[in-house]
Amino acid sequence: MGKVEGGMKCVKYLLFVFNFIFWLMGSFVLAVGLWLRFDPETVSLLNGDGAPDAFFIGVYILIGAGSLVMLVGFFGCCGAVRESQCLLGSFFACLLIIFGAEVAAGVFGFLNKDKIIEDVQNFYTKTYNDNNNGTLITSYQKVLKCCGTKASPCSDPQPGTKDCEAGIKEFFNSKLYIIGYVGIGIAGVMIIGMIFSMVLCCAIRNSREVI
Repeated sequence: MGKVEGGMKCVKYLLFVFNFIFWLMGSFVLAVGLWLRFDPETVSLLNGDGAPDAFFIGVYILIGAGSLVMLVGFFGCCGAVRESQCLLGSFFACLLIIFGAEVAAGVFGFLNKDKIIEDVQNFYTKTYNDNNNGTLITSYQKVLKCCGTKASPCSDPQPGTKDCEAGIKEFFNSKLYIIGYVGIGIAGVMIIGMIFSMVLCCAIRNSREVI
């Protein structure tokens, strides 16, 4: 069985190192997803009856992507060490599928970012109008350091206190940007991985053809 030599050997070890970093990134993405899902502040704002679930759908996608990236990174390491065309080809295909899914999810999230925030604002306003002293409203005001709504401001707010609709927009914008930045970072790394895996796969095939 032919072994890659020279510059391609360097690519082989670079791909192995890349896949180990890729595996670590998958662990990081999984950790971020789990943090967003179980963050007490976020959960306290979205655990009421009728609360919008679009935000958590995005978080579940992030958790699934992180888990898949960890698995793909492991198989990529095996493919690089064993110089297996099959594993490297599968690795490339998996990266391509994940990349496509991430682009689609990113476009969906970008186009629906304002709607997600608006749904949470409407949920808060409805709950506030029904019972402005309820536990859920207290959670919003404590977490977001806000009070009332634009239409029904608090009668005696603390200095610098904003209305909760503005607080919701600020809070969820920051969370959605975290998801977006993590996704962009992974997409960039995946492009590098696809290039390395394809170069090494072609080098392995050519070395075996020569032998």
